[in-house]
Amino acid sequence: MTKTIQFIIRHGKYRHLLFCRRIHQYTVSELFQPLHVRPKDAIVKEESTSLSQKLLVDCGVINCRSNGMFALLPLGQRVITKLMKVIDEEMKLVGAQKMLLPLLTSGQLWRATGRWESTGQELMKVQDRHNKDYVLSPTHEEAITNLVSEVYPLSHRQLPLSLYQITSKFRDEMKPRFGLLRCKEFMMKDLYTFDSSEEAAVTTYNKICGAYDRVFQRIGVPFLKVAGDCGNIGGSFSHEYHYQAAIGEDTLLLCEACGVSTNAELVTNSDDASCDKCGNHMTKTAGIEVGHTFLLGTKYSGPLKASYQNEKGKPELLQMGCYGLGVSRIMAATVEVLSQGDCIRWPWVLAPFKVCLISPKKGSKEASAVSWVAHLADVISSIPGFEDDVIVDDRDTLTIGKRVMKAKEAGYPLIIVVGKAACQDIPLFEVINTKNNDSQILSHKLLSGYLREISREQ
Repeated sequence: MTKTIQFIIRHGKYRHLLFCRRIHQYTVSELFQPLHVRPKDAIVKEESTSLSQKLLVDCGVINCRSNGMFALLPLGQRVITKLMKVIDEEMKLVGAQKMLLPLLTSGQLWRATGRWESTGQELMKVQDRHNKDYVLSPTHEEAITNLVSEVYPLSHRQLPLSLYQITSKFRDEMKPRFGLLRCKEFMMKDLYTFDSSEEAAVTTYNKICGAYDRVFQRIGVPFLKVAGDCGNIGGSFSHEYHYQAAIGEDTLLLCEACGVSTNAELVTNSDDASCDKCGNHMTKTAGIEVGHTFLLGTKYSGPLKASYQNEKGKPELLQMGCYGLGVSRIMAATVEVLSQGDCIRWPWVLAPFKVCLISPKKGSKEASAVSWVAHLADVISSIPGFEDDVIVDDRDTLTIGKRVMKAKEAGYPLIIVVGKAACQDIPLFEVINTKNNDSQILSHKLLSGYLREISREQ
Protein backbone atom coordinates (compact mmCIF):
# COMPACT_ATOMS: atom_id res chain seq x y z
CA MET A 1 0.00 0.00 0.00
CA THR A 2 1.41 3.39 -0.97
CA LYS A 3 1.92 6.12 1.60
CA THR A 4 -0.68 8.32 -0.13
CA ILE A 5 -3.40 5.67 0.20
CA GLN A 6 -2.52 5.10 3.86
CA PHE A 7 -2.86 8.84 4.49
CA ILE A 8 -6.23 8.95 2.76
CA ILE A 9 -7.59 6.07 4.83
CA ARG A 10 -6.66 7.92 8.03
CA HIS A 11 -7.90 11.32 6.84
CA GLY A 12 -11.21 10.89 5.06
CA LYS A 13 -11.57 14.54 4.09
CA TYR A 14 -8.67 14.08 1.66
CA ARG A 15 -10.22 11.16 -0.21
CA HIS A 16 -10.29 13.19 -3.43
CA LEU A 17 -6.48 12.84 -3.53
CA LEU A 18 -6.84 9.12 -4.16
CA PHE A 19 -7.16 9.73 -7.87
CA CYS A 20 -4.53 12.51 -7.97
CA ARG A 21 -1.36 10.83 -6.82
CA ARG A 22 -0.14 7.30 -6.30
CA ILE A 23 3.58 6.75 -6.01
CA HIS A 24 4.87 3.25 -6.58
CA GLN A 25 7.66 2.35 -4.20
CA TYR A 26 10.48 0.29 -5.71
CA THR A 27 12.16 -2.07 -3.26
CA VAL A 28 15.35 -4.10 -3.51
CA SER A 29 13.61 -7.13 -2.01
CA GLU A 30 11.27 -7.27 -5.02
CA LEU A 31 13.93 -6.40 -7.62
CA PHE A 32 14.98 -9.21 -9.99
CA GLN A 33 18.71 -8.80 -9.58
CA PRO A 34 20.55 -12.14 -9.66
CA LEU A 35 24.03 -11.36 -8.33
CA HIS A 36 27.09 -13.21 -9.55
CA VAL A 37 29.29 -13.82 -6.51
CA ARG A 38 32.80 -14.87 -7.50
CA PRO A 39 34.96 -16.94 -5.13
CA LYS A 40 37.79 -14.89 -3.66
CA ASP A 41 40.41 -17.17 -5.25
CA ALA A 42 38.70 -17.17 -8.68
CA ILE A 43 40.96 -16.43 -11.64
CA VAL A 44 39.40 -14.11 -14.20
CA LYS A 45 40.62 -14.53 -17.77
CA GLU A 46 41.66 -11.03 -18.83
CA GLU A 47 41.34 -11.81 -22.53
CA SER A 48 37.63 -12.54 -22.19
CA THR A 49 36.55 -10.11 -19.47
CA SER A 50 36.48 -6.34 -19.23
CA LEU A 51 35.77 -4.25 -16.14
CA SER A 52 32.33 -3.35 -17.50
CA GLN A 53 31.45 -6.99 -18.21
CA LYS A 54 32.53 -8.07 -14.71
CA LEU A 55 30.62 -5.28 -12.94
CA LEU A 56 27.45 -5.48 -15.01
CA VAL A 57 27.22 -9.26 -14.58
CA ASP A 58 28.26 -9.32 -10.91
CA CYS A 59 25.76 -6.58 -9.99
CA GLY A 60 22.83 -8.16 -11.81
CA VAL A 61 22.50 -5.55 -14.56
CA ILE A 62 22.99 -7.99 -17.43
CA ASN A 63 23.18 -11.77 -17.63
CA CYS A 64 25.10 -13.90 -20.12
CA ARG A 65 22.75 -16.29 -21.88
CA SER A 66 25.21 -17.69 -24.41
CA ASN A 67 28.55 -16.76 -25.92
CA GLY A 68 28.17 -13.14 -27.08
CA MET A 69 24.50 -12.81 -26.08
CA PHE A 70 23.23 -11.08 -22.95
CA ALA A 71 19.89 -10.51 -21.25
CA LEU A 72 19.15 -6.99 -20.05
CA LEU A 73 17.85 -7.39 -16.52
CA PRO A 74 15.52 -4.79 -14.93
CA LEU A 75 18.33 -2.44 -13.84
CA GLY A 76 19.91 -2.67 -17.30
CA GLN A 77 16.58 -2.07 -19.00
CA ARG A 78 16.07 1.08 -16.92
CA VAL A 79 19.46 2.38 -18.06
CA ILE A 80 18.69 1.65 -21.72
CA THR A 81 15.26 3.29 -21.41
CA LYS A 82 16.83 6.45 -20.01
CA LEU A 83 19.43 6.51 -22.78
CA MET A 84 16.72 6.08 -25.42
CA LYS A 85 14.82 8.99 -23.88
CA VAL A 86 17.87 11.26 -24.31
CA ILE A 87 18.28 10.09 -27.92
CA ASP A 88 14.57 10.53 -28.73
CA GLU A 89 14.59 14.07 -27.35
CA GLU A 90 17.56 15.11 -29.47
CA MET A 91 16.18 13.40 -32.58
CA LYS A 92 12.91 15.28 -32.17
CA LEU A 93 14.83 18.57 -32.18
CA VAL A 94 16.28 17.82 -35.63
CA GLY A 95 13.01 16.59 -37.12
CA ALA A 96 13.85 12.88 -37.21
CA GLN A 97 10.87 10.52 -37.15
CA LYS A 98 10.97 7.26 -35.20
CA MET A 99 9.82 4.03 -36.80
CA LEU A 100 10.51 0.29 -36.71
CA LEU A 101 11.76 -2.00 -39.47
CA PRO A 102 11.71 -5.82 -39.48
CA LEU A 103 14.85 -7.43 -38.08
CA LEU A 104 14.92 -9.73 -41.12
CA THR A 105 15.90 -8.13 -44.43
CA SER A 106 15.60 -9.83 -47.82
CA GLY A 107 18.90 -11.27 -49.00
CA GLN A 108 17.99 -10.08 -52.49
CA LEU A 109 18.40 -6.46 -51.37
CA TRP A 110 21.83 -7.18 -49.91
CA ARG A 111 22.84 -8.84 -53.17
CA ALA A 112 21.68 -5.76 -55.10
CA THR A 113 24.06 -3.51 -53.14
CA GLY A 114 26.92 -6.02 -53.17
CA ARG A 115 27.05 -6.39 -49.42
CA TRP A 116 25.83 -10.00 -49.39
CA GLU A 117 29.32 -10.98 -50.51
CA SER A 118 31.46 -8.11 -49.17
CA THR A 119 30.29 -8.29 -45.55
CA GLY A 120 31.79 -11.74 -45.13
CA GLN A 121 31.11 -14.32 -42.45
CA GLU A 122 29.98 -11.78 -39.86
CA LEU A 123 26.68 -11.52 -41.76
CA MET A 124 24.05 -13.75 -40.14
CA LYS A 125 22.02 -15.40 -42.92
CA VAL A 126 18.87 -17.51 -42.62
CA GLN A 127 16.45 -19.23 -45.00
CA ASP A 128 12.71 -19.65 -44.64
CA ARG A 129 10.76 -22.80 -45.58
CA HIS A 130 10.62 -21.61 -49.19
CA ASN A 131 14.43 -21.36 -49.36
CA LYS A 132 14.34 -17.57 -49.57
CA ASP A 133 17.43 -15.87 -48.14
CA TYR A 134 17.24 -13.31 -45.36
CA VAL A 135 19.70 -11.36 -43.27
CA LEU A 136 19.48 -10.85 -39.52
CA SER A 137 20.30 -7.22 -40.02
CA PRO A 138 23.48 -5.71 -38.57
CA THR A 139 22.23 -2.43 -40.05
CA HIS A 140 19.31 -1.37 -42.26
CA GLU A 141 20.54 0.70 -45.22
CA GLU A 142 19.07 -1.74 -47.74
CA ALA A 143 15.77 -2.10 -45.91
CA ILE A 144 15.08 1.61 -45.42
CA THR A 145 16.16 2.52 -48.95
CA ASN A 146 13.90 -0.15 -50.42
CA LEU A 147 11.01 1.11 -48.30
CA VAL A 148 11.47 4.71 -49.43
CA SER A 149 11.81 3.66 -53.06
CA GLU A 150 8.56 1.66 -53.07
CA VAL A 151 6.16 3.62 -50.86
CA TYR A 152 5.55 6.53 -53.21
CA PRO A 153 7.53 9.04 -55.27
CA LEU A 154 8.96 11.61 -52.86
CA SER A 155 8.56 15.25 -53.82
CA HIS A 156 11.45 17.66 -53.37
CA ARG A 157 9.13 19.48 -50.96
CA GLN A 158 9.22 16.48 -48.58
CA LEU A 159 12.99 16.61 -48.24
CA PRO A 160 15.06 16.32 -46.17
CA LEU A 161 13.56 13.15 -44.74
CA SER A 162 15.06 11.65 -41.56
CA LEU A 163 13.93 8.25 -40.26
CA TYR A 164 15.38 6.32 -37.31
CA GLN A 165 14.82 3.32 -35.09
CA ILE A 166 16.30 1.71 -31.97
CA THR A 167 16.38 -2.06 -32.34
CA SER A 168 18.46 -5.19 -31.88
CA LYS A 169 21.15 -5.80 -34.48
CA PHE A 170 23.14 -8.95 -35.20
CA ARG A 171 26.73 -9.74 -36.07
CA ASP A 172 28.28 -13.22 -36.14
CA GLU A 173 31.40 -12.29 -34.19
CA MET A 174 34.15 -14.87 -34.50
CA LYS A 175 35.36 -14.07 -30.99
CA PRO A 176 32.82 -12.19 -28.85
CA ARG A 177 34.52 -10.47 -25.93
CA PHE A 178 34.23 -7.77 -23.30
CA GLY A 179 30.53 -8.30 -22.69
CA LEU A 180 28.35 -5.73 -24.44
CA LEU A 181 31.37 -4.09 -26.07
CA ARG A 182 31.62 -6.82 -28.69
CA CYS A 183 28.78 -9.31 -28.88
CA LYS A 184 26.53 -11.10 -31.37
CA GLU A 185 23.30 -9.25 -30.57
CA PHE A 186 23.34 -5.61 -29.58
CA MET A 187 21.04 -2.61 -29.34
CA MET A 188 21.63 0.13 -31.91
CA LYS A 189 20.02 3.38 -32.88
CA ASP A 190 20.26 3.82 -36.67
CA LEU A 191 19.14 6.95 -38.52
CA TYR A 192 18.87 7.39 -42.29
CA THR A 193 18.53 10.69 -44.11
CA PHE A 194 17.40 11.47 -47.65
CA ASP A 195 18.21 14.73 -49.45
CA SER A 196 17.88 16.27 -52.90
CA SER A 197 21.54 17.25 -53.47
CA GLU A 198 25.04 16.68 -52.17
CA GLU A 199 25.08 20.16 -50.64
CA ALA A 200 21.78 19.55 -48.84
CA ALA A 201 23.01 16.16 -47.63
CA VAL A 202 26.12 17.76 -46.11
CA THR A 203 23.92 20.32 -44.32
CA THR A 204 21.77 17.51 -42.92
CA TYR A 205 24.89 15.54 -41.99
CA ASN A 206 26.26 18.43 -39.94
CA LYS A 207 22.88 18.94 -38.25
CA ILE A 208 22.64 15.28 -37.22
CA CYS A 209 26.24 15.29 -35.99
CA GLY A 210 25.34 18.30 -33.86
CA ALA A 211 22.51 16.27 -32.32
CA TYR A 212 24.91 13.39 -31.64
CA ASP A 213 27.31 15.83 -29.98
CA ARG A 214 24.48 16.90 -27.66
CA VAL A 215 23.56 13.28 -26.84
CA PHE A 216 27.11 12.60 -25.66
CA GLN A 217 27.33 15.93 -23.86
CA ARG A 218 24.16 15.08 -21.93
CA ILE A 219 25.53 11.68 -20.98
CA GLY A 220 28.49 13.54 -19.53
CA VAL A 221 31.34 11.14 -20.33
CA PRO A 222 34.24 12.82 -22.21
CA PHE A 223 34.21 11.73 -25.86
CA LEU A 224 36.26 12.14 -29.01
CA LYS A 225 34.91 12.73 -32.49
CA VAL A 226 37.41 11.57 -35.12
CA ALA A 227 37.58 11.14 -38.88
CA GLY A 228 36.67 7.53 -39.63
CA ASP A 229 36.98 4.84 -42.27
CA CYS A 230 33.82 4.31 -44.35
CA GLY A 231 34.54 0.58 -44.55
CA ASN A 232 31.80 -1.78 -45.72
CA ILE A 233 29.05 0.81 -45.13
CA GLY A 234 30.54 3.05 -47.81
CA GLY A 235 30.19 6.71 -48.66
CA SER A 236 32.45 9.70 -49.20
CA PHE A 237 33.40 10.41 -45.57
CA SER A 238 32.51 9.46 -42.01
CA HIS A 239 33.11 10.34 -38.38
CA GLU A 240 33.39 8.14 -35.31
CA TYR A 241 32.54 8.88 -31.68
CA HIS A 242 34.80 7.27 -29.09
CA TYR A 243 35.25 6.93 -25.36
CA GLN A 244 38.91 6.75 -24.41
CA ALA A 245 39.71 3.49 -22.60
CA ALA A 246 42.72 1.20 -22.45
CA ILE A 247 40.54 -1.74 -23.50
CA GLY A 248 39.40 0.10 -26.65
CA GLU A 249 40.04 -1.79 -29.88
CA ASP A 250 40.51 1.31 -32.05
CA THR A 251 43.74 3.30 -32.21
CA LEU A 252 43.13 7.04 -32.47
CA LEU A 253 45.56 9.80 -33.41
CA LEU A 254 45.18 13.17 -31.69
CA CYS A 255 46.84 16.50 -32.34
CA GLU A 256 47.09 18.25 -28.99
CA ALA A 257 48.03 21.53 -30.69
CA CYS A 258 44.98 22.12 -32.91
CA GLY A 259 42.55 19.37 -31.88
CA VAL A 260 42.48 17.40 -35.16
CA SER A 261 41.80 13.70 -34.57
CA THR A 262 41.48 10.65 -36.77
CA ASN A 263 41.30 6.87 -36.68
CA ALA A 264 44.77 5.41 -37.26
CA GLU A 265 43.27 3.25 -40.03
CA LEU A 266 43.28 6.34 -42.26
CA VAL A 267 47.00 6.99 -41.79
CA THR A 268 49.73 5.08 -43.61
CA ASN A 269 52.33 5.34 -40.86
CA SER A 270 50.52 5.84 -37.57
CA ASP A 271 53.73 5.47 -35.52
CA ASP A 272 55.14 8.75 -36.82
CA ALA A 273 52.06 10.64 -38.00
CA SER A 274 51.99 14.42 -38.32
CA CYS A 275 48.89 16.59 -38.26
CA ASP A 276 47.71 17.57 -41.75
CA LYS A 277 46.50 20.91 -40.41
CA CYS A 278 49.40 22.20 -38.29
CA GLY A 279 52.21 19.68 -38.81
CA ASN A 280 52.64 18.76 -35.15
CA HIS A 281 53.25 15.19 -34.06
CA MET A 282 50.05 13.23 -33.30
CA THR A 283 49.74 11.13 -30.16
CA LYS A 284 48.07 7.74 -29.87
CA THR A 285 45.21 6.70 -27.63
CA ALA A 286 42.84 3.74 -27.51
CA GLY A 287 39.13 4.25 -28.01
CA ILE A 288 35.82 2.38 -27.76
CA GLU A 289 33.66 3.30 -30.75
CA VAL A 290 30.17 4.26 -29.56
CA GLY A 291 28.85 6.06 -32.64
CA HIS A 292 29.52 6.36 -36.38
CA THR A 293 28.13 8.69 -39.05
CA PHE A 294 28.43 8.33 -42.84
CA LEU A 295 27.70 10.52 -45.84
CA LEU A 296 26.56 7.82 -48.29
CA GLY A 297 25.75 9.68 -51.49
CA THR A 298 23.96 7.30 -53.88
CA LYS A 299 25.65 4.05 -52.81
CA TYR A 300 22.27 2.56 -51.85
CA SER A 301 19.76 4.76 -53.64
CA GLY A 302 21.42 3.94 -56.98
CA PRO A 303 21.15 0.14 -57.04
CA LEU A 304 17.82 0.18 -55.18
CA LYS A 305 16.37 2.93 -57.42
CA ALA A 306 15.34 5.34 -54.66
CA SER A 307 14.55 8.69 -56.23
CA TYR A 308 12.51 11.84 -55.74
CA GLN A 309 10.76 14.25 -58.11
CA ASN A 310 12.65 17.50 -58.59
CA GLU A 311 11.11 20.93 -59.27
CA LYS A 312 10.56 19.95 -62.90
CA GLY A 313 8.84 16.69 -61.99
CA LYS A 314 11.83 14.63 -63.15
CA PRO A 315 13.24 11.75 -61.07
CA GLU A 316 16.62 12.17 -59.40
CA LEU A 317 18.48 9.81 -57.09
CA LEU A 318 18.26 10.58 -53.40
CA GLN A 319 21.41 11.58 -51.54
CA MET A 320 21.70 9.61 -48.32
CA GLY A 321 23.39 9.60 -44.96
CA CYS A 322 23.36 7.04 -42.15
CA TYR A 323 24.11 7.53 -38.48
CA GLY A 324 24.55 4.85 -35.83
CA LEU A 325 24.72 4.91 -32.04
CA GLY A 326 25.67 1.73 -30.19
CA VAL A 327 23.05 2.01 -27.46
CA SER A 328 23.97 -1.09 -25.45
CA ARG A 329 27.66 -0.41 -26.09
CA ILE A 330 27.30 3.14 -24.72
CA MET A 331 25.87 1.66 -21.53
CA ALA A 332 28.83 -0.70 -21.12
CA ALA A 333 31.42 1.87 -22.23
CA THR A 334 30.28 4.43 -19.66
CA VAL A 335 30.73 1.80 -16.95
CA GLU A 336 34.15 0.90 -18.40
CA VAL A 337 35.32 4.53 -18.32
CA LEU A 338 33.81 5.77 -15.06
CA SER A 339 33.97 2.76 -12.73
CA GLN A 340 36.72 1.70 -10.36
CA GLY A 341 37.30 -1.41 -8.31
CA ASP A 342 34.11 -3.31 -7.47
CA CYS A 343 31.71 -0.37 -7.80
CA ILE A 344 29.77 0.72 -10.88
CA ARG A 345 29.71 4.45 -11.54
CA TRP A 346 26.84 5.64 -13.75
CA PRO A 347 26.47 9.01 -15.43
CA TRP A 348 23.72 10.88 -13.58
CA VAL A 349 21.36 10.81 -16.54
CA LEU A 350 21.66 7.01 -16.96
CA ALA A 351 21.67 5.76 -13.35
CA PRO A 352 18.92 3.11 -12.99
CA PHE A 353 17.81 4.82 -9.76
CA LYS A 354 19.20 8.13 -8.57
CA VAL A 355 18.47 7.53 -4.88
CA CYS A 356 18.71 4.40 -2.76
CA LEU A 357 17.07 4.67 0.68
CA ILE A 358 18.44 2.35 3.36
CA SER A 359 15.92 1.37 6.03
CA PRO A 360 16.88 0.53 9.65
CA LYS A 361 17.77 -3.05 10.56
CA LYS A 362 14.92 -5.02 12.05
CA GLY A 363 15.17 -5.29 15.83
CA SER A 364 17.80 -2.56 16.13
CA LYS A 365 17.52 0.57 18.30
CA GLU A 366 16.91 2.69 15.21
CA ALA A 367 14.05 0.45 14.00
CA SER A 368 11.60 2.92 15.53
CA ALA A 369 12.55 5.39 12.76
CA VAL A 370 11.36 3.05 9.99
CA SER A 371 8.29 5.21 9.29
CA TRP A 372 10.63 7.84 7.91
CA VAL A 373 11.56 5.58 4.99
CA ALA A 374 8.17 5.66 3.23
CA HIS A 375 7.82 9.37 3.98
CA LEU A 376 11.23 10.22 2.49
CA ALA A 377 10.55 8.02 -0.56
CA ASP A 378 7.32 9.95 -1.13
CA VAL A 379 8.88 13.38 -0.62
CA ILE A 380 11.97 12.71 -2.74
CA SER A 381 9.87 11.25 -5.56
CA SER A 382 7.97 14.54 -5.72
CA ILE A 383 11.15 16.58 -6.28
CA PRO A 384 11.67 17.47 -9.98
CA GLY A 385 14.36 15.22 -11.42
CA PHE A 386 13.74 12.38 -8.96
CA GLU A 387 10.32 11.19 -10.12
CA ASP A 388 10.23 7.39 -10.44
CA ASP A 389 13.91 7.33 -9.43
CA VAL A 390 13.93 6.17 -5.80
CA ILE A 391 14.49 2.60 -4.64
CA VAL A 392 14.30 1.41 -1.03
CA ASP A 393 16.63 -1.28 0.25
CA ASP A 394 14.12 -2.83 2.62
CA ARG A 395 16.11 -5.98 3.37
CA ASP A 396 15.95 -5.26 7.08
CA THR A 397 17.63 -8.51 8.15
CA LEU A 398 20.91 -7.17 6.72
CA THR A 399 23.01 -4.56 8.47
CA ILE A 400 22.93 -0.98 7.23
CA GLY A 401 26.65 -1.21 6.41
CA LYS A 402 26.15 -4.29 4.20
CA ARG A 403 23.34 -2.59 2.28
CA VAL A 404 25.30 0.64 1.86
CA MET A 405 28.13 -1.39 0.34
CA LYS A 406 25.74 -3.11 -2.08
CA ALA A 407 24.18 0.24 -3.06
CA LYS A 408 27.65 1.60 -3.83
CA GLU A 409 28.44 -1.46 -5.93
CA ALA A 410 25.21 -0.99 -7.93
CA GLY A 411 26.24 2.60 -8.63
CA TYR A 412 23.29 4.55 -7.20
CA PRO A 413 24.51 8.18 -7.18
CA LEU A 414 22.88 9.04 -3.83
CA ILE A 415 22.43 6.78 -0.79
CA ILE A 416 20.29 8.00 2.10
CA VAL A 417 20.52 6.14 5.39
CA VAL A 418 17.73 6.15 7.97
CA GLY A 419 19.80 5.17 11.00
CA LYS A 420 20.33 6.07 14.65
CA ALA A 421 20.36 9.83 13.99
CA ALA A 422 16.79 9.56 12.68
CA CYS A 423 15.62 8.72 16.21
CA GLN A 424 16.68 12.08 17.64
CA ASP A 425 14.28 14.90 18.56
CA ILE A 426 15.31 16.53 15.29
CA PRO A 427 15.72 13.54 12.96
CA LEU A 428 18.90 13.51 10.87
CA PHE A 429 19.78 11.39 7.83
CA GLU A 430 23.10 10.41 6.33
CA VAL A 431 23.48 11.29 2.64
CA ILE A 432 26.28 9.60 0.69
CA ASN A 433 27.25 11.01 -2.71
CA THR A 434 28.99 8.09 -4.44
CA LYS A 435 30.43 10.27 -7.22
CA ASN A 436 32.76 12.13 -4.88
CA ASN A 437 32.47 9.73 -1.90
CA ASP A 438 31.15 12.59 0.21
CA SER A 439 28.96 12.01 3.28
CA GLN A 440 26.74 14.54 5.07
CA ILE A 441 24.30 14.43 7.97
CA LEU A 442 21.22 16.50 7.11
CA SER A 443 17.85 17.31 8.60
CA HIS A 444 14.64 16.67 6.66
CA LYS A 445 14.50 20.29 5.47
CA LEU A 446 18.18 20.49 4.52
CA LEU A 447 17.94 17.12 2.75
CA SER A 448 15.13 18.38 0.51
CA GLY A 449 17.12 21.52 -0.32
CA TYR A 450 20.25 19.48 -1.03
CA LEU A 451 18.42 17.21 -3.47
CA ARG A 452 16.77 20.13 -5.25
CA GLU A 453 20.15 21.80 -5.67
CA ILE A 454 21.70 18.63 -7.11
CA SER A 455 18.80 18.23 -9.52
CA ARG A 456 19.24 21.81 -10.77
CA GLU A 457 22.96 21.25 -11.34
CA GLN A 458 22.46 18.25 -13.63
